[in-house]
Amino acid sequence: MSLRTALPRAWANQAPWLFWLRPLSALYAAVTGLQRLLYRLDIKKAYESPVPVMVIGNITVGGSGKTPLLIELVRYLQQEQKLGIGVISRGYGGQMGTFPRIVHADDSAQVVGDEPLLIVQQTGVPLAVGANRQAAIECLLAEVAAQGSSLNLILSDDGLQHLALGRKLEWIVLDANRGIGKGWLLPAGFLRESPDRLNTATVIEHSDFPLTDDPETGQSIYQMRLIPGELVPLDQSMDLMAAPQPPQRVHAVAGIGNPARFFTSLRHLGFDVIEHPFADHHPYQLSDVQFNDDLQIITTAKDAPRLQGLIEQAWILPVKAWLSPACYSLLYRQLLEIGVLPDRRQIQR
Repeated sequence: MSLRTALPRAWANQAPWLFWLRPLSALYAAVTGLQRLLYRLDIKKAYESPVPVMVIGNITVGGSGKTPLLIELVRYLQQEQKLGIGVISRGYGGQMGTFPRIVHADDSAQVVGDEPLLIVQQTGVPLAVGANRQAAIECLLAEVAAQGSSLNLILSDDGLQHLALGRKLEWIVLDANRGIGKGWLLPAGFLRESPDRLNTATVIEHSDFPLTDDPETGQSIYQMRLIPGELVPLDQSMDLMAAPQPPQRVHAVAGIGNPARFFTSLRHLGFDVIEHPFADHHPYQLSDVQFNDDLQIITTAKDAPRLQGLIEQAWILPVKAWLSPACYSLLYRQLLEIGVLPDRRQIQR
């Protein structure tokens, strides 16, 4: 078992031996705290983009749902607020080619990463990928200008802990089921930053069930849920058998940050699930998905680009982020405050 899979399993099970990693967590906290202090004192300077930047990130390791959230925000801002939107991404999983680069819908996930490719395929938004966020923004702005367009806002897919990137807004996605665990930082726990960080940004709670406003304070709940769609074939050019139907037994393949959420979704739909969890951004090999039976395979939209060409008879369960109305109202007010939206616009939700 690799460290990439052993640690998440230990965090999920609250393994007792994690206690012995707490000195490393203290060292991690000291190093990251010093970094933050250097930027706060302006000893290190963050890059300020000529276009306002909004970061969508999390303080935990593992999937929280930030990519579906970003896709929904792109849709809302483009279609309902008529804004020019661009996206930058680190491109985890991409390993080949020259960076930064613009992502196209027919690119390979092995080159640009699975999440950037998914975002572009579902929204058509201009997106630049690269480890250097400043270079990615400059690449993005050059591409948009060459097309005779302009941007009103840039969304950063992750990058919350990338202090070299200046930002106007931060939205943190928090998995309401996992919470913050015992509150331990890496590697003893799955937190990238102290829980206090949640007090400095907008927190969107990702829950499987509807939440309500706080009855005592009346405070709005900023919440998201993932709504599953209809199964679609992995390879739409192939003559596939009929899509599996509940309560059929199926192989569920997921190499995402939180495979358990995907498996639970399939069970809620009524499927009898055989679980095949892999590490996030797992580079699939044919042996990973050869099960030597006639059961059908269901995977995630994020995994699909990495499975293309390996298997044909498989199905994708797409999901869409549902946001509580309070999220849209808050975003509207925040965009007014940073000058992205003019005052004359009306809330459209």
